[in-house]
Amino acid sequence: MNRLNLLTLGVKDMKESLQFYRDGLGFEVVVYGEESNPDVIFFNNNGTKISLFPLERLAKDISEQQPPEIGTGFSGITLAYNGKSKEEVDEVFTLAEKAGAKIVKKPETVFWGGYSGYFQDPNGFYWEVAYGEMWEFDENEMLIIKKS
Repeated sequence: MNRLNLLTLGVKDMKESLQFYRDGLGFEVVVYGEESNPDVIFFNNNGTKISLFPLERLAKDISEQQPPEIGTGFSGITLAYNGKSKEEVDEVFTLAEKAGAKIVKKPETVFWGGYSGYFQDPNGFYWEVAYGEMWEFDENEMLIIKKS
């Protein structure tokens, strides 16, 4: 097992999430069900695919008898978009803020030598948008991970 095909985010409000990601950030999406109350939303993005699924239903999908407790606060997971320039990072932040994201940490030069910041989507998921001068990307625009 050496790949991640799909990352599903359990969201509280499917319609709000659709508006944020599709209309605000410009993701291409495939919506199953009515747009006013989607059953599931798939992003037609490059790289690992993302889907949005109603939070309560996702918990019950894991276990109907003992669904995991739905908590609040930081889950220990962040999502990341790796840009190819500082300007691209700033552009993504401008787009996210206009879409309604909460800016948690404005982009700045960080300890590892890159340029990075964080925002939260309407469901509280943290997104890092970062640039590293040393980064290389493959033909699918995915970050190439090398040992330094």
